[in-house]
This record gives sequence, structure tokens and C-alpha cells, in this order.
Amino acid sequence: MTTAESINHTINAFNISADSENKIHDDSVAKRFGFQGGLVPGVEVYAYMTNPIIQYFGDSWLENGNAECKFMKPVYDGEQTQVKAVKNDNSKLFIEVTTPTNFCAQGKAGMAKAREICYRADFIPFPSPDFETRPDASPDSLQKGKSLGTFQQVMAEEDQKKYLADIRENLTIYKDEKIVHPGWILRMANKALSTNVKLGPWIHVGSKIQNFGAAHYGETLFTQTSIKDSYENKGHLFVEMDVKIVNDTKYLTQINHTAIYRPRQVIPAN
Repeated sequence: MTTAESINHTINAFNISADSENKIHDDSVAKRFGFQGGLVPGVEVYAYMTNPIIQYFGDSWLENGNAECKFMKPVYDGEQTQVKAVKNDNSKLFIEVTTPTNFCAQGKAGMAKAREICYRADFIPFPSPDFETRPDASPDSLQKGKSLGTFQQVMAEEDQKKYLADIRENLTIYKDEKIVHPGWILRMANKALSTNVKLGPWIHVGSKIQNFGAAHYGETLFTQTSIKDSYENKGHLFVEMDVKIVNDTKYLTQINHTAIYRPRQVIPAN
């Protein structure tokens, strides 16, 4: 654990999802929503934020740490992005993400008081819909209390190494110890949504994360997802999900994941 009063991490942001199904990351579509270009995904902004977290808490944070992130303004491809983490008297880190023109995100991170191991005895996989015939995202398909289909994915080493390069990660622990990056873990919460419902352009706005264990290359991870809330605010349609990331033996991460699944700009076009 470092004892520095503040920790800075600077990267040139890279929009790794420019060609994804979510067209909010496409320049032409994002500009129609009033943005300068395609948005760097929030999960990757979170990935940037974890760099000073690991510098401060060390790899024990991956086993027993927690974090919260909230995204206010976009980070754009190629922008020099500054992550600044400052500790307080309670050994919490407060984190800000800025670009030359925007205050983009804020968050905090800490450690749980006691190590908690959560075995997956109560894990129940749910079948996912056929990808091509997924229902449209709506208040009905994302109804409060509903369980979503389980998404599963093998943590292939090639994918993980490419991801580390894409997010400009300069910490060697992930490659050296074959640990799945926490940014990739948060990406699975996005997948838990997008593999269950058909979405237009949508925006991840924030997450709360509690780690119980680190994932490693070669493991198969699963999601267990339920809808905590679904509501309208200022014309936007929001969904709040509880997503648990699980391997073959235990729960690894619990995520409270919030997204605008239908921005108000989409509704007049329907």
C-alpha cells in the first residue's frame, strides 16, 4: 500500500467500443445526441479509475475492496484523461476523472472491514433469450424484481492482454498474476443487460462494486442478475440492476449497475 497523499494516473483515452452494438459509442450517432463524438464507455473510465486504487490498496483490494463510480460528462477518444485519487482520514480514496474540457467522473474506494468469502450455493442460472429475438428494452422487459438470463464468458488470456493494452494499463500485476482486470468484470454487467434485451443507444451512468475475490485467466465467469428498479426521470428511462459475478465455486463481485437504457432523445424517433 502506498502512503502518498494523492495518486495521479494519466492516459490518452481510447474508445474500444466504436464498432459495438451500442451506437452511443459511434461518432455520427453520438453527435445526433449532442455529444462531440462517440463516448468512451463508462466501464473503461472505471478501468482507468482502478489504477490509483490498486496503487494505494494493493492487490488485496481485488479480494475485499469496494468502489463507487458516477459518470457526469463524456470522455472522448484520444483525450488526455487525468485520474486523481486523494485519501482522507478514514483511508478512503476519493477519485476524480477530468479531461482538458470536462469534469467527467467521480468515485470513491475503500476496503471492507473483514474478509468475506461468498460460496455460490444459492447460484441459480437462468436461460437467456435467443440473441436475435431478444425483447426490446422496455418497462415490461426490465420490470422491477425480474431475473435476467445468465451470461457466461471464458476469460481468455488473449482477450485479457488486448484489453490491458486498450485501456493503457501500466500496472503489471494483471499480466504477471493472470488476473482479470476489474474493468472487464464491470463490462460483464453491461453484457448482462445487452444479452437479455435489445437496446438502441444507451448510457451507463454509474456503479457500486464490492469485490469478494479476483478472477483469473482461463476461468469461466457467470452473471446472476435481477432488476432492482426501473423508472423514468426527466424523460430518460433508467434501469438499476443487481449483478453478481460468479466462478465455479464462489461469488467474486457484486455490482449495483445503473444505466439509461432509453435516452429521451430516442423517444421522438420511435
